[in-house]
Amino acid sequence: MSAVAEREVPTTATQVGVSGELLESVVDAVTNGLAMCGVSARCVGVSSVPSRETGSITGMIGVHGKVSGFVTVNMAERFAIKAVEGLLGDTFSELTSQVVDGAGEITNIIVGGAKSALGRSEWAFSQITVPSVIVGQGYAIAYARGLEFLNVTFEHDDPEAVLLADRLMHVSVSLLRQ
Repeated sequence: MSAVAEREVPTTATQVGVSGELLESVVDAVTNGLAMCGVSARCVGVSSVPSRETGSITGMIGVHGKVSGFVTVNMAERFAIKAVEGLLGDTFSELTSQVVDGAGEITNIIVGGAKSALGRSEWAFSQITVPSVIVGQGYAIAYARGLEFLNVTFEHDDPEAVLLADRLMHVSVSLLRQ
């Protein structure tokens, strides 16, 4: 006789401990932003706690309004190259300054989409900073206590990517209510 453990998989934002409105705005912003790049990705994970981003390209934008904080968009190098190729209509075989700039622009597009979606909500922010892009792995972001945190993982449907890590994008939102 064997026993099988069953676990309930969270199906709603409240089960994970995040705002449904905030989650929906991020998923829609990523979906619409990546569509501008000719790329699609599906949401494969949601968390209310920070996680270590595995990609080597991270765009970061500060936000301020009814809430203040940061939005980071972390992606694998392969994911960044494919998305920037679609955005610019060019081909890149490796990480270049254009790909890094393009990753910053993709971050800007995603944060702009979330800003529009949240404009009349308790999560509204009216100001965003210029994107900064971190290239490389092994860094850690320390978050202050009291922040509302959302981490959403997306998987790019790249049929040529052999490794799962090459298909992932993480969008993290850390906000302090005013």
